[in-house]
Amino acid sequence: MSQKTAIVIGGGIAGLSTAALLAKAGMKVKLFEAREGLGGRAQMWEKDGFRFDMGPSWYLMPDAFEQFFNLMGTTAAKELNLTRLSPAYQTFEEGNPEPLVLSNKLEEVKALFESQEPGSSKRLQDYLDSAQEAYELSVKHFLYTNFKDLRSFLHPEVLAKLGKFVKLLLTSLYKFSSQYVSNPTLLKVLNFPAVFLGASPYNTPSMYHLMSHVDMNQGVFYPQGGLHTVIEATARLAKQHGVEIHTSSPVAKILTSAGKAVGVRVGAADYLADVVVASADLQFVETQLLEPSEQSFPQSWWNKRQPGPSALLLYLGVKGKIPQLQHHTLLNTADWDKNFDAVFRKADGKSIIPSPASLYICMPSKTDPSVAPEGMENIFVLVPIAADPAIGGAGDERFEAAADQVIDQIATWCQIPDFKERIVLRRSFGPRDFKAELNAWSGTALGMAHTLGQSAFFRPKNYSKKLKNLFYVGHNTIPGIGLPMCLIGAELVYKHLTDDRSAGPIKGELKPVKVFKGLA
Repeated sequence: MSQKTAIVIGGGIAGLSTAALLAKAGMKVKLFEAREGLGGRAQMWEKDGFRFDMGPSWYLMPDAFEQFFNLMGTTAAKELNLTRLSPAYQTFEEGNPEPLVLSNKLEEVKALFESQEPGSSKRLQDYLDSAQEAYELSVKHFLYTNFKDLRSFLHPEVLAKLGKFVKLLLTSLYKFSSQYVSNPTLLKVLNFPAVFLGASPYNTPSMYHLMSHVDMNQGVFYPQGGLHTVIEATARLAKQHGVEIHTSSPVAKILTSAGKAVGVRVGAADYLADVVVASADLQFVETQLLEPSEQSFPQSWWNKRQPGPSALLLYLGVKGKIPQLQHHTLLNTADWDKNFDAVFRKADGKSIIPSPASLYICMPSKTDPSVAPEGMENIFVLVPIAADPAIGGAGDERFEAAADQVIDQIATWCQIPDFKERIVLRRSFGPRDFKAELNAWSGTALGMAHTLGQSAFFRPKNYSKKLKNLFYVGHNTIPGIGLPMCLIGAELVYKHLTDDRSAGPIKGELKPVKVFKGLA
């Protein structure tokens, strides 16, 4: 029997991991990436001795990374140099110059909670016990499934917890967490992980309080060299198993015949394959690479959906050391709800950049001296803003003025009075850049928001309903947003192609597949 072939569109984490798994399973795989470098949103920028992760900067859900590496016959420890951060992160509240520092030890975090709100230590433990239960239930029955087998929902463990599960889906994260703590600062600690999901805690299902288990129980890690080393490791494994990676090779069209995807067009050349997997932005793939009659999700469908936030991103090289910042630092405004209202809205050309803004700062040079020249700091700033390309991007006068305000805010809140004067390197990135450079739907930095109607089995399916042998992977399809979800999504494509209807993670190392039962 001849070797089956696959083409993967896009060289971000989702595309690379899918290509690696399919090659490991015995397929001959070609991957086409439009840009010069790999990584997609997780690309890397190097200049003047600085090495910046341009997107993801939190290494969470270590079990998801371990699962992928195990499928490839290796481990995270062999492929990455991981450090558990201590402290995990800190937060600054508007008007309070003293940060709240979150330890990487749970007992110390509980003591911190207790110092802010008497009685909250025990309630935090109860909250985390619930979060762990939700996480483990999700991993066993919902994250690693294509929802092709109803037995996932009829498992005795699921049925026994069905009432609680439904309640978690119908209650917002903010309302649910408010049952455990009332201190505004502590509430923000329990709710900020919603931003990782591209959603507001005010309309995100409380099922996602499982992220607090990921944060406080599993821990916050950092791969030395930056998050892009995950991309490098995944690409390295893909190449070791024979994947042909073509960069600077934008796909112009998905080729079809008799109701099947049969290849792609790159420039003037056509490449044929038994299966096509698109990891590029799903809205772009559907509306730009397919004919209208072949689109499962036409533009009219997207017009009714809610994108996750975009971002004002800053990459700053700063002279001298900055002890006021930790590896991860969060700045929270007093009017948090108003801030979220400005961020989670549809594009209408009227969106604004909040000022002051709730924002996130990553200073990896605190942990990793390789990412900045000696005596300098590498600082990445992310300000969640509306997914509206009209806000602009790098070089726009209004956008850069907003970036100046962000720098002034950091200087004031974190008590770094000469912060602006010490900046020796600066680059910005905004909604217009996400759309222009990454073909991001509505300029979103993350993907489709994890609202109730856009989560789990309500999220776009990871296969075309119009074309056989066309599959999807990445942030706009199941299971969702983030590096771990993209790795799980790669495994889901493999499950489709092998007609594996199991609900949990595949055990052990992948072996060559004799017959891909999921191919039409």
